[in-house]
Amino acid sequence: MTIKKSLVINQPEVGKLNPELRGLTGLAQEQFAASLGITYSTVNRWEKERVKPSSLAMQKIEGMLEEMGERGEKALAKYLSN
Repeated sequence: MTIKKSLVINQPEVGKLNPELRGLTGLAQEQFAASLGITYSTVNRWEKERVKPSSLAMQKIEGMLEEMGERGEKALAKYLSN
């Protein structure tokens, strides 16, 4: 699987990617936040499109997507900027 090392996702798209990723993993916002080493409120702000994840958080999200294989690649492809 090939995913760009520098993920560039438009701000509105981040709010959609994270809930989709959480759905694929079966994690609630609190669990998703814990798996990334961040707070629940940070994930909540991402999903409400108030802030964009840091580059470190995006690397962790990328790792989660890579672990999912083809499902993760398909989910990510919807949200990457061209």
